[in-house]
Amino acid sequence: MASATKADEKSFFGHPRGLATLFGTEMWERFSWYGLRAILATFMAASPAVGGLGMGKGTAQALVGVYGALIYLVALPGGWLADRVLGARRAVLWGGLIIMFGHISMAIPVSTGVFVALGLLLIIAGTGLLKPNISAMVGKLYPEDADARRDAGFSLFYLGINLGAFIAPIVVGWLADGDRWHLGFGAAAVGMALGLIQYVIGRSHLRGVGDE
Repeated sequence: MASATKADEKSFFGHPRGLATLFGTEMWERFSWYGLRAILATFMAASPAVGGLGMGKGTAQALVGVYGALIYLVALPGGWLADRVLGARRAVLWGGLIIMFGHISMAIPVSTGVFVALGLLLIIAGTGLLKPNISAMVGKLYPEDADARRDAGFSLFYLGINLGAFIAPIVVGWLADGDRWHLGFGAAAVGMALGLIQYVIGRSHLRGVGDE
C-alpha cells in the first residue's frame, strides 16, 4: 500500500490527490442513485398510458424498499470479492460499469418491465462492488498513524456524497417531469458515466491503493 507524497497531500484541500478522484466518483455515483430513487416509485405507480408500469402505490413503494435493502445487503459479497479476487480498485471500476449499464437498461423506452427489472438487478450488483470498496480506499490513502487526517478526509468524502444527493432529485426530477421517465433514467446513467470517467482519469493519483 502506497501513501501519497507530501506534494500530493496538499493538492486537494490538504489531502492526497487520490481523494479528489474518489470524491468525484462517489459524488456522481450518489447522483445516479438518488436520481433514480427520486422517480422510481412514481414511475412504477404511473399508468401505462403515460409510460409507467401501472402498479399500485403500495406495491411500488414496497418494491423500492426491497430494492434499497438489497443495496446494503450486497455490500457483504462485494467486499469479499474485492478482498479475495478483484482488489478494491477493480471492484469499484466494474461496479461503476455495471451500475451504468443498469441505468441504461432502465432508460430503454419500451412498454415491458423486463428492462426495468434487469436494470435494478444490475444496479444492485454494481453498488455491492462499488459502495463498500470506494469507502475502504479512502482510508487507505493515509498512513496508519494519520487518524486525524483520515477523519478529515472522510468528512470531505461525505461532502461529495451529500452534493450528489442534493443535486440528483432536482436534475432528474426536472428531466422526468411530464412523464419523461426514461430521460430521467438516462440522466442517472450519464451521472455514473461521469463518475467512471473521473475514476479512470484520476486512477494514477491513487498510487497503488486498492490494487492488491
